[in-house]
Formats: sequence, C-alpha cells, structure tokens
Amino acid sequence: MIRVLIADDHPVVRQGLRTFLDLQDDITVVAEAGDGAQAVELVGELCPDVLLLDLKMPVLDGLGALERLTGTATRIVVLTSVSDRSDVGPAMRAGASGFLYKDVDPSALVQAVRAVHGGQVLLAPEAAEAMLASPDGASGVPGPVPLTEREREVLALIAAGRSNREIARSLAVAEKTVKTHVSSVLMKLGVQDRTQAALYAVRHGLG
Repeated sequence: MIRVLIADDHPVVRQGLRTFLDLQDDITVVAEAGDGAQAVELVGELCPDVLLLDLKMPVLDGLGALERLTGTATRIVVLTSVSDRSDVGPAMRAGASGFLYKDVDPSALVQAVRAVHGGQVLLAPEAAEAMLASPDGASGVPGPVPLTEREREVLALIAAGRSNREIARSLAVAEKTVKTHVSSVLMKLGVQDRTQAALYAVRHGLG
C-alpha cells in the first residue's frame, strides 16, 4: 500500500484528491496538510511514501518545505496550478521527484504516484520544456562528461523512469550489473541520486 500525504491550502482540492486516490486498491491517503510547515511536521511524524505538494501555500511555501525535507525517504511530487515555469528548476534541485500541474488527468496522477513511489522521476511535458529552456535549469549538474555506450543507455533509461529491474530486463543483463552501471553514472556525473541524473539527461538531450 502506497501511503500518501496531500499538502494544499485549498480544502476542496485536498478533498478531491483524497476521494480519488482512496478509490485505488494500492493507495491510501494518510493525512492532509494545509500549509508547508504542517506538511514538514506530518512527514516527520508519519513518514509517508509520497507527498503531493502544492507550491503556493501559507506559513511555509512548497519550495521551503522541499528544502526542509531534503534527505527524507518520502518521495515528493510537486502538484501545482502555478504556470510560472521558473519554479521547475528550483523545485527539482530541492529534491522533488516529480513536477505536475493540477490539470493532469486523474488516471495519470495515479500512475505518477505509483511511478515516483517506484523510484522514477516524472516531469510534466511543460515542466521538462522549462528545464531545457532555462539557462540555469540544471545548475549544479555538470556539463557533458564521457560515458561508455552502456552507461549512456542506462542513463537514458533512468531518465525514462525505469527501475533497475526494468533496465536489467531491457538490456538483458543482471540487476546487479545495472546497479554497478548506475553507481558509475552517478559518480561520473558528480550527482547524488537518480533525480539529478535524470535532470542531467533531460538537460543534455540524453533522455
């Protein structure tokens, strides 16, 4: 069961999300937060698997909450109605595993929750375009570095949101071998996790 926390300052939005997500056999909403500070507190108390986080909230906004949640096991999906694309880069660099807009199809949102819970990284098409268009969209992520052909294949599959098991199946190699390649890719890129590696791939057209 995927345990989800919803953080949004609009009660109607929270109720709508809860109602739909609770209909899923493998998802349960464990709590709701009306502001960023409450979201940070509830993540500490409940350790949800996935946090759906609005950006524009009182007390502490979404970016502030993301910064305070760095290093937690909870996977965070930004779910916002804000059309300002300049928020995409900061949110992803602050640790978000996904960036979606509130007009996302409900079934796509459910798939996003499952995918992010499984370790994947998801960007709405508009968010991905914003990352590519922004001159600092991948600041902190290095420029092109020499990767082997197999490492480039692994990186492209990471950017596509594939798990290690799926990558192993796609490349017809052992999962242990994939883990070795992933570690090598992260080391060569100078990044700490798959999210940053995926951003690198998007930024440099390797996805």
